[in-house]
Amino acid sequence: MWIAPELAETVAAIVDEGSFEQAARRLRISPSAVSQRLRTLETQLGRALIIRSRPIRVTDAGAPVLRLARQYAVVGHEAAAALGLERPGTMNVPIAVNADSLATWLLPALAEVAGRHDVTFELLREDEDRTAALLESGSALAAITSQARPIAGCSVTPLGATRYAAVATPFFIARWFTTGIDAAALAEAPLIDFDRTDDIQSDWLRAHGVDPVVPPRHYVPASEDYAAAVRLGMGWGMLPPEQAQAALSRGTLRQLGAPELAEPLYWQQWNIDAPVLGAIRESVASHARLALAPEA
Repeated sequence: MWIAPELAETVAAIVDEGSFEQAARRLRISPSAVSQRLRTLETQLGRALIIRSRPIRVTDAGAPVLRLARQYAVVGHEAAAALGLERPGTMNVPIAVNADSLATWLLPALAEVAGRHDVTFELLREDEDRTAALLESGSALAAITSQARPIAGCSVTPLGATRYAAVATPFFIARWFTTGIDAAALAEAPLIDFDRTDDIQSDWLRAHGVDPVVPPRHYVPASEDYAAAVRLGMGWGMLPPEQAQAALSRGTLRQLGAPELAEPLYWQQWNIDAPVLGAIRESVASHARLALAPEA
């Protein structure tokens, strides 16, 4: 069965915009026409495609339709440009990214592409262990992920590894580690997690023989705010060099000790033969080589 591009596009508009009304504005049709298009496609396929939640999500059956819509958009834009047709407009590329890459090295890579191509980016911030799910669902065309195994229909480019060191302020160390940085002190000293899925501090604690559920913790779910919380002495945390090195050099942060932990990162994107996507991949890989450590 062939899925009409305008019907797949309607599914993408509903998911991207978050409501039938906003999707209607984007598509320049009425909300009732949006509903009718969705019903038509769901009837054709015999399956529900949209979960009317907040935010709106696709069902398992809707995910391949959403991926198809993304591919239609990219291929259509590239075909119009290649044929020299009327200016095809700006292509939107949704990318799933982890917070630390976004806060440190990724934006210059994307700005470089935006300066040469008619492209806009929608950056979907998610933990690197979960960005691949946004790629699989069709919500993103590309992702920075910790997953090395290629998702079906995608290519993988190794980027390198983000290194993290456990750091804290001198005042925090003097208060909580009076007898040294040992398991007993680490079990009592407050730490800072990005959110409840952040496990890098837990990994470091395990390396020191500490049960990670024991210490008190703060949650600061924004990369730059997280680094600020560590620098303000709220707790200790794992920071990449870009966010810690200047303070370490000034002595306003100190490293708690080994081990440094490394998180390998990979670029995955849909296998679509589109020059813009190739340019994005090349720019991201180039900037990553400068910012990240070689993967062990």
